[in-house]
Amino acid sequence: MARKAQDVAPLNASTEVSMSSNSGDIAYVDAFLRWMQIERGRAVNTINAYRRDMNRYVQWLIEQSLTVSTIAPADLVSYVAERQSSGETPATTARALAAIRMFHSFLLTENLRPDDPTVGLEGVKVALGVPKPLSEDEVDALLNAVIGVDSQSLRDRAILEMLYATGARISEICGINMDDLDRDGRVVRLFGKGSKERLVPYGSIAANHLETYLESRFLLEPETWRVRDDRNAVFLTNTGRRLNRQKAWEIVKRAGKDAGITKDLSPHVLRHSCATHMLEHGADLRIVQEMLGHATISTTQVYTKVSQDMLWQVYRSSHPRAQRTGSSVE
Repeated sequence: MARKAQDVAPLNASTEVSMSSNSGDIAYVDAFLRWMQIERGRAVNTINAYRRDMNRYVQWLIEQSLTVSTIAPADLVSYVAERQSSGETPATTARALAAIRMFHSFLLTENLRPDDPTVGLEGVKVALGVPKPLSEDEVDALLNAVIGVDSQSLRDRAILEMLYATGARISEICGINMDDLDRDGRVVRLFGKGSKERLVPYGSIAANHLETYLESRFLLEPETWRVRDDRNAVFLTNTGRRLNRQKAWEIVKRAGKDAGITKDLSPHVLRHSCATHMLEHGADLRIVQEMLGHATISTTQVYTKVSQDMLWQVYRSSHPRAQRTGSSVE
C-alpha cells in the first residue's frame, strides 16, 4: 500500500467554529470531510483547505440565523458577494464556492437535504494566469545564492536543487522520506494530489547537493524524536522536525532576495521553470506531464507555456514554408 506523505489531521470541524453553532451542521461537515478523505481520496492539504472553507461557511450561517438545511439560493448569492467584497482574490472565492458546491451535493446524495441550493448559482470568474518562470540565468543565481557550509545551508541548497530538478510541489518535497530515495539510481518517489505515487529522476548536480546535505543531516537530529514520522523525513528543521511548507517557502524567498530576484517568487515558480526549461530544450510534453504528476495534458500546457521567441524559432527552423527569400514570415 502506498504511504501518504503526511498523517491526516483530525476531521472535527467544530474546533474552529463558534460553540453556539448548530450541532447538526457540524456533524454534516464532519461527515463530508470524512467522505472526501476516504471515498474521494483527497490529500491532507486539500482536506484542510475544505475544512477552513466549511468552518467559515458554517460560521456565516450562524451569524445569519441559517443552517445548511434552510439556506436558500439567494442566501448563497449574498454569501459569495460578501466574500468578493472582502478583498480576497477571485481564486480564493472560487475555491470556497467549489467546496460549498461539493458539500451540498454530498448532502443531496446522502439524503440529508432534499435539494441542492447551489444548482444554478453563477460561478466566480478567475483569470487564467500564465505562469512566469525564471530564466535559466535567474535559476542559476537563485541556486548559487545559498553559500553556507553549515547543515541548514546545505539543507536549503539541496531543497532548491531538488525543487528545480524534479519540478515537485513543495508539499511533495517536504513529504519525502529516506526510503523514498533511490540514491544510486537518482530517482525519488513522490506522493502528489490524492496521494498518487510517481517516480521522478533527478540530475547529478541535485544529487551531489543532496548527498552533501544527508552527510550532515545528523546535526539536525534531536536527542529524542517528538514524532515518529520525523525520524524518516529527509528534510528536517533546526529543531529536528519534518520541514513544513511554510519553512520551505521562507527558504525560497530568502534565496531569491539574496540572488537579487525582484519578481514574485514561490516554490511553485521553480516547478514552472523546470517544466518550461525542459520543453525549451526539446522534452516531450507527455514526459513533462508524467514528471509533474498532472492528470491531464491540458494542465501541463497551462503550466509550461513556451516563450513566443522559442515558438517562432522552432517554427522557422521546422516549417517548410515558414520563410521565403526576401520576404517576411508567412
